[in-house]
Amino acid sequence: MPADRPAFSLTLRVYWEDTDAGGVVYHASYVRFLERARTEWLRAAGYDQTTLRGEGGLLLVVRAMRLDFLGPARLDDLLTVTVTPVEAKGASLRCRQSVLLGERPLLTAEVEVACLRAADFRPTRIPAGLLADLMPNPGAPC
Repeated sequence: MPADRPAFSLTLRVYWEDTDAGGVVYHASYVRFLERARTEWLRAAGYDQTTLRGEGGLLLVVRAMRLDFLGPARLDDLLTVTVTPVEAKGASLRCRQSVLLGERPLLTAEVEVACLRAADFRPTRIPAGLLADLMPNPGAPC
């Protein structure tokens, strides 16, 4: 997969609940946007968080996140939120994400997701089948 092309994108509208009193997207709302895109990326690959936990005993949780705020989004903007897998190692998966208004990036993020056993919250290797469905070449940069 070319590095400049996301594996997945989700279109979201900015609502009042996402904004501050001035109609500008509140900084914490971007974290929700990123989470929604990662969740829908999983769903598009044939997985959902409920089934992973219930049948697989697994949780995918954010371990680390780095955000760069580049510009504001406003009430009623139509945003595109992208997910691009970068690297997988053992119990972790690293993704690049962005929030775009048209072609203009408003936020870039690097997110490390950890795979945990639901029973005790201990790290566990990401199952090979899940990894194969999420990344074209696990263990190596995409």
